[in-house]
Amino acid sequence: MKKIISSFLMTLLFMGTLTLTACGSSGTEASRKDAEDILVKAEQTDVPIQWEELVCEGSMELSYATQFTVDYYGIYQLITIADTDRFLLIPEGKEAPENIPEDIVVLQQPIRNAYVASSSVMDFFISLDSVPAARLSGTKENAWYLEEAREAMRRGELLYAGKYSTPDYELIISEGCELAIENTMIYHTPEVKEQLEKLGVPVLVEHSSLESHPLGRLEWMKLYGVLLGKESRAVEEFDRQLAGVKPLLEQENTGRTVAFFYITGNGAVNVRKTQDYVAKMIELAGGSYVFSHLDEEEENALATMNIQMEEFYAAAKDADYLIYNTTVDVGLDSLEELLDKSDLFQDFRAVREGHVYSTGRNFFQETTGVGQFVQELHSILMDEAEETYYLQRLE
Repeated sequence: MKKIISSFLMTLLFMGTLTLTACGSSGTEASRKDAEDILVKAEQTDVPIQWEELVCEGSMELSYATQFTVDYYGIYQLITIADTDRFLLIPEGKEAPENIPEDIVVLQQPIRNAYVASSSVMDFFISLDSVPAARLSGTKENAWYLEEAREAMRRGELLYAGKYSTPDYELIISEGCELAIENTMIYHTPEVKEQLEKLGVPVLVEHSSLESHPLGRLEWMKLYGVLLGKESRAVEEFDRQLAGVKPLLEQENTGRTVAFFYITGNGAVNVRKTQDYVAKMIELAGGSYVFSHLDEEEENALATMNIQMEEFYAAAKDADYLIYNTTVDVGLDSLEELLDKSDLFQDFRAVREGHVYSTGRNFFQETTGVGQFVQELHSILMDEAEETYYLQRLE
């Protein structure tokens, strides 16, 4: 291993990349000197590299994401999620350094037979052409709105291993699962996470849904690029989508108001909070979210809240656009179906003017569609949309 590290560090020194920002600091010469010392030791001795001897040469550049970091330690990459959980990636065919801190979970690449309990993560696997790395799913075939995932289950290449709260431990172990990817819902059933870890399955709790900026959620693509050994491809794809949205960031607000919602089974109205990434996407598209005042009424970590129809009517009856969220409720195919939910909708400005849309059932599972959704919504607000993928006009 000392030859591998020596070669890697020599390349870094030659290219001058050790002058990059190092792990949240601006240390440059100190990092270079430490790296040189490790290189000399690796060349002159057969002593295994120790964790405490490794030097952080730099960190992944992130523009919007705040819930994860990636630091580079020679051939290793250290992932930190929500400032608490740490994972050290070991390249294929390479050994881990000795004396790694107990709180760091070691992941050996390539990642294989992953249990993807978080459905929003699968789209990252698809975008990076890495569906085969996911062997187990927390979503049943009929609940997938990602065609690649559905097809993989039909072919038997992706197996249902139980939802996040009731996983099929026997199947997970028999399939040689090397990583379970959960969302933050797992914190409601901590015993499941503990049991998976007792069985030797590392658990990565992804926090992309907690990113307040929609481009921060999209930027998690870079994390999965690191995990799946496709970092360059992930960076390129993120930059491509960012380029499509960037012109909108420089434009003034359109002055159009938007309500995003669905009707619950008991007749209440579920809306997104102002700090939620959906509300932020509306703002990026040049719209104004009509429920910005509601955050003051309910303080908790949830991204949504339920309000009564009367309150919804008061806030949204004059909204320029209504967008019905069909990813939770059953889909709407016509304006009449919306009116069937409440006679009050007849008085809404957006209904009278024909500015009512619904999302597709794929909206939340297609995590990488942030850029396209924002661009489509902007074209709708500007009365320029002819046909959109994520938003269907109700007539």
